[in-house]
Amino acid sequence: MTNKDREVELDGTRGRAENPKNLVQSVAKAFAVLRAFGADLPELTVAEVAARTGHDRGTAFRLIHTLVDLGYLRAVPEGRRFRLTLKCLELGYAALSAGDLPAHARPLLRELVPDIADAGSLGVLEKGEVIYLARVETGLERLGVVRRPGTRIGAYATALGQAILAWLPREQQVAQLGCVERVKLSDHTLTDLDALLARLVEVRARGYAVSDGENAYGLRTVAAPVLDARGAPVAGVSLTVGGGRLAMPDFIALTEPRVRTLAEELGSAVRLSLGTIGAPR
Repeated sequence: MTNKDREVELDGTRGRAENPKNLVQSVAKAFAVLRAFGADLPELTVAEVAARTGHDRGTAFRLIHTLVDLGYLRAVPEGRRFRLTLKCLELGYAALSAGDLPAHARPLLRELVPDIADAGSLGVLEKGEVIYLARVETGLERLGVVRRPGTRIGAYATALGQAILAWLPREQQVAQLGCVERVKLSDHTLTDLDALLARLVEVRARGYAVSDGENAYGLRTVAAPVLDARGAPVAGVSLTVGGGRLAMPDFIALTEPRVRTLAEELGSAVRLSLGTIGAPR
């Protein structure tokens, strides 16, 4: 990875950098130095930092000593090595203290609604149902759709539920699908167990779930799972539009990368916080 690539990925998501003219390269380089340290390599020399960041040794040297002076790095007494200090925890404390997973999801959903979708949701799976924990929407009232936080709906009939189910072991999928009566909510609703299990295999292989009027006529949804450090689904996120806004292929092309990026961002929060950020029960 080049130094430029590292600078673009400082927020954890490729391609989200603004106009390069608006970026302060020295700040990006300093964060690249901090990111060079990890559990596998907690102590590094100037040469090792330069190699891991793509900086030349002179730049790495100056950045390291600036970070030492600011208190974010410390020289190791034995040898010419450096390590992160506990002051680095301050960088993440504000985010960690901001609340649970719904609190982190809401502002991210608001960035996508209404420009990209008519509604955005965060939900969890419980006893065969999706429970909505966060919901941002506009304009779906005309379709008679209400999905306030706390609303429950059978997971079998929603893209959000299928996105979570697809990352469970088969026996858990069967158990969850057996917890609720599977009734047709529309002509497009799948209720047969074998058909649903086959659908979940497809969702897992594709990386996201889609629904076209399966739980409410006129709604189109794309959803992805939020995964913890073990790769288990702790929640799911989705974007929804009224069917008249976009054709299904166009809607998938527009929202699929955004839904997956959102799910990965929330999953990273769960993983990096070691469970401090999670879904409330």
